[in-house]
Amino acid sequence: MSNFKTSMHSCVGLGLRRGLLKDLQAASAGDFDFLEVAPENWIGVGGAHGAALRELAERYPLSCHGLSLSLGGSAPLDVGFLQEVRAFLDHYHVPLYSEHLSYCSDDGHLYDLLPLPFTEEAVHHVAARIRQAQDILGRRLAVENVSYYAAPRQDMDEVVFTNAVLREADCDLLLDVNNVYVNSINHGFDPLTFLAGIERGRVVGMHVAGHFDESATLKIDTHGAAVKPVVWALLAEAYRRFGTQQTLLERDFNFPAFTELVAELQTIRQLQSREASHG
Repeated sequence: MSNFKTSMHSCVGLGLRRGLLKDLQAASAGDFDFLEVAPENWIGVGGAHGAALRELAERYPLSCHGLSLSLGGSAPLDVGFLQEVRAFLDHYHVPLYSEHLSYCSDDGHLYDLLPLPFTEEAVHHVAARIRQAQDILGRRLAVENVSYYAAPRQDMDEVVFTNAVLREADCDLLLDVNNVYVNSINHGFDPLTFLAGIERGRVVGMHVAGHFDESATLKIDTHGAAVKPVVWALLAEAYRRFGTQQTLLERDFNFPAFTELVAELQTIRQLQSREASHG
């Protein structure tokens, strides 16, 4: 695992999805460097899937990206669940755990990532919950910028809000480049200005994914298609600003031939190598 920690700035990964399980197990050395898992989908899982997780974890380092902490929610954080996550992270020596800068619960899990209002009150609320989560986890947490389609109250820009949360919580950022692009079209801002506004020292990883073009002014973040050229260009710009970071290719459904995913991973490697040569 130590090799992953020292080389994580130039590595590529895929999500451990059950629909990809056989392809991941049969993958050639060098196709990808790490696997990202959602802890809540794997904690306590036994049988064939549990055995597959253990086998893959012996071959590849794991990164973890949570789905259900609901950091921006109003209900108390699930301390028991966080303790289970900590045990999972410790067991698999996971160097990076991230969650969404959003909420997903209200008297029950809503199975969607809902946007926070960009207000001072929301900054204080979510930052306090992130600090509490970090205390229970015993490690820093990275929060991910999310795509959103309805905008609640916005007293500040998204990038100002994000920086304020990162500073007050003293946490890191998992930069989702596709989400930046999708939001820039849907809400009318310049994605390059967004990247330029993020504090450099906070970014510890990146996500890149495909999206659906509903129209010229509406993009839907699906994780079900190939990455588009405009998003590859934005990823290259993100590398220029923040340096090469461990980068996950997100694909959650509508899986193509595995060779097509490997080709996209190679595109990430090429962008990382190009930036490294310029640096």
